[in-house]
Order: sequence, then C-alpha cells, then structure tokens
Amino acid sequence: MRSTGFRRTLAAIGVCSCLALAASACGSGDDGSAGGKTRITVNCEPPKSAKVDRRFFEQDIASFEKQNPDIDVVAHDAFPCQDPKTFDAKLAGGQMEDVFYTYFTDAGHVVDINQAADLTPYLKELKSYDTIQKQLRDIYTVDGKVYGIPRTGYSMGLIYNRKLFEKAGLDPDKPPATWDEVRADAKRIAALGDGTVGYADYSAQNQGGWHFTAELYSQGGDVVGADGKQATVDTPEGHNVLQNLHDMRWTDDSMGSKQLLVINDVQQMMGSGKLGMYLSAPDNIPILVKEKGGDYKDLALAPMPGGKGTLIGGDGYMFNKKDTPAQIRAGLKWLDHMFLTPGAGFLGDYARAKKNDAPVGLPEPRLFTGAADAKDQQVKKANANVPVENYQAFLNGNRQLRMKIEPPDAQQIYSVLDGVVSAVLTKKDADIDQLLGDASGKIDSILARS
Repeated sequence: MRSTGFRRTLAAIGVCSCLALAASACGSGDDGSAGGKTRITVNCEPPKSAKVDRRFFEQDIASFEKQNPDIDVVAHDAFPCQDPKTFDAKLAGGQMEDVFYTYFTDAGHVVDINQAADLTPYLKELKSYDTIQKQLRDIYTVDGKVYGIPRTGYSMGLIYNRKLFEKAGLDPDKPPATWDEVRADAKRIAALGDGTVGYADYSAQNQGGWHFTAELYSQGGDVVGADGKQATVDTPEGHNVLQNLHDMRWTDDSMGSKQLLVINDVQQMMGSGKLGMYLSAPDNIPILVKEKGGDYKDLALAPMPGGKGTLIGGDGYMFNKKDTPAQIRAGLKWLDHMFLTPGAGFLGDYARAKKNDAPVGLPEPRLFTGAADAKDQQVKKANANVPVENYQAFLNGNRQLRMKIEPPDAQQIYSVLDGVVSAVLTKKDADIDQLLGDASGKIDSILARS
C-alpha cells in the first residue's frame, strides 16, 4: 500500500490517450528528439486541483529546462500516479512515459516482464546516487543491475492523541512500546466515554491486510518466507496479532462497535478528537490537521509497538525500456534536479514549503546519508513549522527496528488477510486458528501462480 500524504506520496497519472503521431506521446516510440532537443515524458505531475503542488512542480520543471536548454520535459498528470488497474496495460501497450513512477513493490515485476531500461551504465551521471540510503537503492537493484531510482520512503508508526492521553491519566511523553501497553492504554482512553475509541484499525479494501502485515512485522513475524514461495502467517506471531485485536474489540470494548473501517474513517475519528491511537505513516499528520480538523500540537508519533520491526514503503522512478541513451541521461538529470538535491527541488525546498504553509519537519525516513543527509536535515530544521518534539520518540525508536518492505503480490495477499482481520473484528466467536490456516493456503496459491 502507499502512504497518503500528497507531497510525499504524490500519486498522480492514469492512462492518457496515446496518439501515435502526437508530439507529447505517452511512450518512447520515437527517438526522443524534438527541434534539436532531447524530449522526455514524465508522470506524477500533481493534478490542477492541487494548486500549490502543481505550481511547485511547474516551477521546478521550468528551472530545470532553463539550466538544461537541450532538454524538453513533457509532464503528464492525473490521479493517482499509478493506477494498479491500468499499470500493466500501459506497460504492455507501449503507453508508459519515458520516466515513470512506481511503488517499491513494483520494481521486481517491471523487470520480470522486461519493461525497464537498465540504468547501470549511466549511474555515474546521477550525482546523488551514492548519497541515497543503500537499503532503498537495493529495492531497484535486480541481479546486480539498477533499474530505478528511489524518490521517497515511509515507515509505519503509531499516531496518538496527546490530549486524550492526558485526559486518561497517561503520560503523553511515554507512548506504548509493546502491544500489551497499547491494549492497556486503549482501554483507559475508551473509558473516557462520550464515543471515545482507544484504538482503531482498518479491515476493508485491502487496508486490513496491509495493517495486519505491519503488525506482524512489529512482532518479528513475516507474511511470506524468505524463499518467496510459502506463507508464514499461520504462526505464533500471526496468532498474537489477531488475538490482540480480538481482545481489544470484544473483551475490552476499546475499539468501538463500528468496524470494517478504512483509512478515511479512522482519520476522521482522529481528527475529531475521538480516537486515541492508530497505525500510520508520518504523512497522515498534515491530512489530520488540514482536512480532518486536528491540531498539530495534539498529534504525536511513536515507533511501531513490539520493538522488532516495521513496514516500510515508498516510491521511485523507472525508465522505459525503449528510451534512448540521451533520454536516460536527460531523465537522470531531471531526477537529480526535482527530487534528489538536499534542501532543494520539489520535495526538498523547505523554505518554499514553509512560505506556502506546507508542513515542514515531519519525521519522514531519511532518503540521504552522510553530508547530503546533514545538509537536508539542517535546511529542514531551519524551516520547521510543526512541533518536531512530538515525533522524537518515533525517530529514536525507528533506529532499533528491522525495516521490511511489503510482501510480493502484496495487494492479492492483503485481500486475503482483509477477510481474516474483518472476521476477528466483526465476529466474537471467530476461530483464529482456522482463519490463519485458510489464509495460509490461499496465499500459497497466490505465490504459486506468480
């Protein structure tokens, strides 16, 4: 799954109508030259409805083209950046942009179906490449060859309401570090009454499976074995995840009676001040404030309870296999300018973001290392406009956690696990052992077909 804040997960572009002779064709059917310039098509431009982000994106393309007068960048927009329903069709039909957005979980698939250009011979021309976190670079590396460049990352944590913690007699500076503590704190928060819910979780639209995976990682478990061929959900760790949800829902009554929730439901509960805790990435925080009525001072972020792991995700760009060498070089220059220069560009110009009332100082996982990271953090700190102290526990705790990407065939697997989580939260007598056994068999079948 993706995180949900637009500036960090910026999801834009659906299928465009690709006319074979149009100058702004979707794919790379020509040599990429136009009027003596190298032309590249790129996607994930913010839609017109996102006025500020759209303006930033256009400004950055204009400044890039001014610095590189031999390159013409044609940006495509729509929502979302990558539609799972049309992504493969665009690839197979030759309609994909020259430089195209992907989730981390797409990298291996795009390479497997032979739709990605090998960037390895050109990496020396990407100034920022060696400054990017190795674990993120490795996501786009297959059999020693590099097929993509990471742009952002996220990791899951526990968002909680400091005001409700205080009202329940809990210390807001000491968020729960174990699932037993989450359960105990949720019970005390729910006891405040007046419709207050202690802990909420997703259980529909594949989002329940996504969160089950994150909760399993937090306890040291995994969804799929190291060989990628067998499910590993029917384990003590998997049982613990479901038993904890069952007990909070039915024994403690700390999760409320309304279930089959999705992200918008839970965000609305948190923004209205009626929810104590839920799992999310940091980019949920500005959504809670700007769209759901929350207040930055009341919202804090802690690391994943359990202390053993957390789910990470993110995005990057890959290159069309039909790209010419000139287009690949131009695309890499564009990525450096737009996304990979510390303290500058679409995601890194913190001064510009602050001036336009966009949040600066949220605890996103660090993209860079070394001197590049130091510069990025320095500029971010100088322009911070949110209470960074509310996120210190998250930053400190994340250093101790195993960072794990989503499983293969994630969406299909999440669909299976959705049914497991929803059953536990809607049926008091749900048989956890049977649910996990059935899910394991279904996941094995999915893996066997992939």
